[in-house]
Order: sequence, then structure tokens, then C-alpha cells
Amino acid sequence: MSAQGGPPVVIVGGPTASGKSAAAEMLARMVGGEVINADSMQVYRDLRILSARPTASDQRSVPHHLYGHVDGSERYSAGRFVSEAVPIIEKLRAEGAIPVICGGTGLYLKSLTEGLSPIPEVPEEVSVRAGVAFDADPAAFRTKLLEADPAMERLEPNDRQRHVRAVAVLEATGRPLSDWQKEPRRKPLDAPFLETCLLPPRETLYENCDRRFLKMMEEGAVQEVRALMARGLSPILPVMKALGVPELAAFIRGDLEEGEAVEMAAQETRRFAKRQMTWFRNQTDWPVFSAGDHLVEAAAKKVMARR
Repeated sequence: MSAQGGPPVVIVGGPTASGKSAAAEMLARMVGGEVINADSMQVYRDLRILSARPTASDQRSVPHHLYGHVDGSERYSAGRFVSEAVPIIEKLRAEGAIPVICGGTGLYLKSLTEGLSPIPEVPEEVSVRAGVAFDADPAAFRTKLLEADPAMERLEPNDRQRHVRAVAVLEATGRPLSDWQKEPRRKPLDAPFLETCLLPPRETLYENCDRRFLKMMEEGAVQEVRALMARGLSPILPVMKALGVPELAAFIRGDLEEGEAVEMAAQETRRFAKRQMTWFRNQTDWPVFSAGDHLVEAAAKKVMARR
């Protein structure tokens, strides 16, 4: 925790299906706080089930912010997250309440705690054009990017989102993304942070992923995807690539059997959870907890000690 005064801003990070939402809600209830979403998919109102958004009952128990407030036709970003989260955080702290930031989108959490690079806003049409070019020939797209910005060699070849972002920034600004990333970051918040990370044992996490996806199916995940498809949105929008959406869309179109779609979606969820675990281990030095109740107990003690 840093030296700034006032109520701390608590971060509850972790991979999908780790139990962080339940932990954040419990912690907020204990310390007089409110939960703020830092998950890039839970912002979309179209994905109540497949993003495992907190239920209406959860949100009545403790105030929740930035959940389900974005239309699926939009692209959410780290910059927009920070611009929306900071005023809420500042208002809560001014009232003496504890902001509890909950999510697994590392870029959002880092942007809030460490600041954003001062990259200008990229016009939507530039990003769309770059995305079309990537889809047409990913290998050629990457080769061209590396010629202009060799530092992007660090990107995984199949990481569409970051390749498209790098080319879009280059085209829109005339400067490589790696140059912008060297610029000093602007910290958006002058507040003490209390960071925590929930990382269950891998096998437990994978079992949670499988169990939760089956529960989503029971709750109407297919109907949710069917409604999303009926909107005729571009397949390159983030909401159309959310975990479970491509597989269930393939089932609805008749390209997959239901069992195949469920297994493929669950497998992709496990892979995503593994990538998130790796990110938290490699990109943060936050205290790690294997169980939500242990995280809540430790964080609550530290929060109350500040009062």
C-alpha cells in the first residue's frame, strides 16, 4: 500500500472462474465498500450469462458499478475504463467508502494502478481496416508490422487484438506503438492501493471453469447467443469473440453438435484462465491467495487498520 492518505482502493484480481466476484462482494460488505468492475466482457449488457456477470441479487446486496452498461456494438477500452472508474472511485473515497475493484483484465488493472501511455485515440475506421487486413492474412500482417515496429516481436503470432492495435496506432499517429509505450505514464489516481490476487490451484480452477460453463448452458447461454446473433453485429467486435460465443454460434448455425460446442467452449475457457494466471504471476507482485475467504480476511484486516 502506498503512502497516500484516505481510504484505500482495493484490487481483487484473478482469472476467470477463480471466485473473485464473490470474494469482492463479501469484502465490500464487510468493510463498507462498493464493487467496481474491471472485466472487459462484464461491461456488455448483451453478455449477462456468458460473462458471469453478478446477479441482480448480488447487486442489491452491495452496490456494483460498470456492469452491463455498454452496448455490444461498441468497443470498450482501458482508456474508457479508467475514465469511467476514476470518478466513481473518487466519489466513494470522498464519502469514506471503500472502492473494491474486481476483474481479470490485466490491462485495465495496470492502467488504473500505474497509468496509461499517452497514446492518442485511434479512429474506429482505422481499427476496423487493420482488423480486416489481419483476418485476410495474419502472417503477412505480422511481417509488415515487424518491419515498422520490430519491438512487436514480443507479441504472440495469433494475438489478433494486439497486432491490430499496434498497426492501428502506427497508421493513426505515424509513430510505432513501442515508441508511445516508452512515454511516461500518467497516473490517473492519487490514492493508496491494496492489491490482492486470487489464484486457486490449477486443477480447481479448471474444474470451476467446466462446472460454470455447464451452469451457463442451464441458465440460457444458447438463447443469449441467439439474441446476439440476431443483432447482425460485426464478427470482429469484442462481444462476438467473448468466451463461449463463437462455439455456441457455430452450434446455432448447425456447424457443431451441442456437446462439441460445449467442450470446445470449456476448453477455450480453461486456456484463457491459464493465460490469465500466467499474466498475474509474471506481471504483478501482488499478494496471492488460493481461496477467496483467506483473501477477504487478510484484505479486511488491512482495510480496517487504515480507519
